[in-house]
Amino acid sequence: MQYAVIKLLLTVIDIYWWVVVASFIVSWLVAFDVINTRSSTVYSIRRALAAMTEPVYEPIRRVIPTFGGLDFSPMIVLLALQFLSDIIAHSASYGALG
Repeated sequence: MQYAVIKLLLTVIDIYWWVVVASFIVSWLVAFDVINTRSSTVYSIRRALAAMTEPVYEPIRRVIPTFGGLDFSPMIVLLALQFLSDIIAHSASYGALG
């Protein structure tokens, strides 16, 4: 049972990692005018990604400002997700050994 919960948590973290990456890529595609922002599909995708990521980005943005127009909050979120994933995986392997 414990293995299933840990595996679920790691999977959720992994999925959210990809959501953050997708959000980052879409924001760059919009910034460089590669995708049509007037398209309803693109608008829906951007809105969904923003709804999933902005609540996590906002507290980080309050603490760390943008530097020269660069927003480092996605990178910080990705590092935090990797750190959290490593802690969970390590505690699971340590619990299995101990």
